[in-house]
Amino acid sequence: NVDSAPACKPDLVFDLENTPWPWKSNTITEVVMFHALEHMGADVNVFFKLMQELYRICDADAVIKLTVPHPRHDNFIGDPTHVRAITPQLMSLFSRANCDLWKAQGASNTPLAHYLNVNFETSHAEVKLDEPYASALDSGQLQPNDAGAMMRERNNVGLEYIIHLKVVKP
Repeated sequence: NVDSAPACKPDLVFDLENTPWPWKSNTITEVVMFHALEHMGADVNVFFKLMQELYRICDADAVIKLTVPHPRHDNFIGDPTHVRAITPQLMSLFSRANCDLWKAQGASNTPLAHYLNVNFETSHAEVKLDEPYASALDSGQLQPNDAGAMMRERNNVGLEYIIHLKVVKP
């Protein structure tokens, strides 16, 4: 339990925007960031260092579990401490396999995995819907494709993303 605010009474008071982190390389098997990553790395270079440190401390096959607010929800928009939208699309840029594929296709995606020498594969990505959309989807009144279209067109449909990353190391 790590936080930069002593008032939260974490096990370790530490600002993760400061690097290097106090953990040894290749020693962590699981990281849980629950509504945390969107608060860090307003400066893109700080965000990149965060991702590099996360990769450095994690062992091969470590799992990183992220829960973040959906960027089109008032919970994200209305909090001035939210500095970066975290989405499955963003996380896909840290996958070497994706970057290699995009390069072969001539796509314009930024190959962050290669630039930063990291490799995270998304093993799970889901969006939790806010009400009344979640209940409508559960009851069959709303179809998944319609929910996806609504999230692209409206605010406050998607509540949060749950994204799991697997650390890939040689």
